[in-house]
Amino acid sequence: MARRDVVFLLDGSDGTRSSFPAMRDFVERMVERLNVSEKGDHVSVVQYSRDPEAHFYLNTYSRKEDVLDTLRGLMHKGGRPLNTGAALQYVRDNVFTASSGSRLVEGVPQLLILLSGGKSFDNVDTPASSLKELGVLIFAIGSRSSDSRELQKISNEPSYALSVSDFADLPSVQQQLFTNIDTVFVEGTSSTTTTIAEGRRQRRDVVFLLDGSDATRNGFPAMKEFVQRMVEKLEVSENRDQVSVVQYSRDPEAHFYLNTFKTKEKILDSVRGLRHKGGRPLYTGAALQYVIDNVFTASSGSRRVEGVPQILVLLSGGRSFDSVEAAASSLKELGILTFGIGSRGSDSRELQRISYDPNYALSVSDFSELPNVQEQLLASVKAVSIPITPTSQTVTADYVTPRKDIVFLLDGSDGTRNSFPAMRDFVQRVVEQYTIEANRDRVSVVQYSREAEVHFYLNSHTTKEEVLDRVRGLRHKGGRPLYTGAALQYVRDNVFTASSGSRRLEGVPQILILLSGGRSFDSVDAAASSLKELGVLTFGIGSRGSDSRELQRISYDPSYALSVTDFSELPNVQEQLLASVQAVAMPITPASPTLTADDAVPRKDVVFLLDGSDGTRNTFPAMRDFVQRVVELFNIEANRDRVSVVQYSRDAEVNFYLNTYATKGEILNTVRGLRHRGGRPLNTGAALQYVRDSVFTASAGSRKQEGVPQILILLSGGRSGDNIDTPASTLKESGILIFGIGTRNSSREVQRIANDPTYAQSINEFSDLPSVQQQFISSLNNALGQVKPMTPTVAGKTDYHTSLENSTLSSPCKACRRH
Repeated sequence: MARRDVVFLLDGSDGTRSSFPAMRDFVERMVERLNVSEKGDHVSVVQYSRDPEAHFYLNTYSRKEDVLDTLRGLMHKGGRPLNTGAALQYVRDNVFTASSGSRLVEGVPQLLILLSGGKSFDNVDTPASSLKELGVLIFAIGSRSSDSRELQKISNEPSYALSVSDFADLPSVQQQLFTNIDTVFVEGTSSTTTTIAEGRRQRRDVVFLLDGSDATRNGFPAMKEFVQRMVEKLEVSENRDQVSVVQYSRDPEAHFYLNTFKTKEKILDSVRGLRHKGGRPLYTGAALQYVIDNVFTASSGSRRVEGVPQILVLLSGGRSFDSVEAAASSLKELGILTFGIGSRGSDSRELQRISYDPNYALSVSDFSELPNVQEQLLASVKAVSIPITPTSQTVTADYVTPRKDIVFLLDGSDGTRNSFPAMRDFVQRVVEQYTIEANRDRVSVVQYSREAEVHFYLNSHTTKEEVLDRVRGLRHKGGRPLYTGAALQYVRDNVFTASSGSRRLEGVPQILILLSGGRSFDSVDAAASSLKELGVLTFGIGSRGSDSRELQRISYDPSYALSVTDFSELPNVQEQLLASVQAVAMPITPASPTLTADDAVPRKDVVFLLDGSDGTRNTFPAMRDFVQRVVELFNIEANRDRVSVVQYSRDAEVNFYLNTYATKGEILNTVRGLRHRGGRPLNTGAALQYVRDSVFTASAGSRKQEGVPQILILLSGGRSGDNIDTPASTLKESGILIFGIGTRNSSREVQRIANDPTYAQSINEFSDLPSVQQQFISSLNNALGQVKPMTPTVAGKTDYHTSLENSTLSSPCKACRRH
């Protein structure tokens, strides 16, 4: 049975006194069309002016008659000013909660219908974003006195904001609102996949994050016993519940991952043996980010992409010394259900902000009292652990048909007035090449200058004729300045979404084609990175007025950025663009692809990380020569070996990425021209983290998700001034093979960084590099001989098998090969 949780938020300020009866009648008519029952639709009504007031909650009534009776008796609240922001925050914190009857964690759609008759006196952006992050679908209706832009910002989509001259005209938009709601509801359920019996069994991935700082030394035994008792209640096995434990103070440390142990006994043994970590200060924000990046991942055993509920139980005995906001928001966006338990030393508001819902934050005077909240926590965990529908779809015959979601983002600023017809013609010609159908290619067009404006969404039209008609009718927008960064963020948040027709979660390639005629007046980096992280393939086309470097940074790959002198020359690059799109837009199959002959060709992604600090000034030429000699042994091609070079001292700097060059000649030319960077101190830990976050990534050319071996070669001439253990562990956990060469000052540290002590070589100084080169090559070949990339999985996790004789380097020393 279809179910919805629907909250009506009504403007009850002085400005709506005469029109309140019409608002009340509207709500009654809407409720009449809902299926109100205990297992059907639930309804809540909140009225607000300066302050909000709930008339009844989602779990107050289970019969339509009771809801309608209460509605008929609603009185206008009155008051001023109108604080819509505070009201939105109120419904998020007090109405869309489990205790008020919200069934969000059961997967029931959450709808908020706002009727507002004026402009808000407080900020609406943050609470509106917070509701959207929670998964609430917001529809807004305003009158002539309302701020239409404000209502569009509040709504999930601008099209979800409706307007009437007066609330007496509400009947005229009622059908449109109901259609919108029904459309969204269908979209929210249409992705349901066939679930095998195993998938219906209750499964959970549970991570315990324990405060191991100096302040919890006495309370740690009680925390450990609490974890034991919780684990006892779980059904631990490979296909049921999985558990991980992480302890933190200044730095976090994983005791074991979700896929480390498959039996309850082994987990309990490990928990019993936990030792208090100690240390200070308490960095809870960093620890939360650590579990996102290193524990709630497919390689660490997380089954999030299979729809298995992800649960984080945090026990914290003090206030964090760093900010928790960004990491807590990231956890919520990932759908991780966080429960926070604190003691008297904790900040209860901080724990509420961290927790998925403020009600999920519990408190005890002392951790010895944890048994008092154990049952409450267990009940909450079991209540929310309803398996989420997996995002990977059942493979049907239709699924193998090539499909694409293509968004055109057009610069409509004053600077493109004369060339806009050429841009419009270009879009038409490109669309002509596609198969526009609901189950094939979809197209959206957005135009922007100071602000972005959608002409039509991915699901607006299902035939080529309709799309072409709309494109032919496009008018130049005009305006200035040019905010490309804001426009990129806009398409990410409003167009590449399921409600706008994006099929990203079904594995359909997401393509953005940007035509920009000038340099952006705002920063493009954050939005461009966000699109890449989402997996959107961005192609940028610029004219003489554009900033070519900016377009390269925006594009998914620098090679995806094209340039023309004037947009009238767009036909010259049309075939190149179409070929590039065709090459990259292969459907992301939700099953392991069949190996082709090309997949069997040995391939490597190799990153050289070079110590460029003051201490290596004299020996840097020897390091540079070593890199050249090793590169000479590689088979450099786009589909074979790739190379990147990074130099570091206090900070890290990329000389070139894995996808910058596709020929050996280009790489060798660049290496020969490398200049020593200089600087101090030597922060090897930060450099290791940098290559993980910025170089071993798909956008920088890494083919890790295709199963290509990832190799880091570190040359370090001194002891690091920062911590190396955490970033080194993170790289290893990501499947990166680390080889290192150190001097007398750094050899022990390099051994700790390397995957295996045998992967680390030691010399007196870097001028001695030729003496260990052959030994190093042999070590590298031996390691590669044990690694065979396995076909990548849906989640992008790569497993490795042993014995691939062809993975070795092309070395002149035949004895170095493994046959």
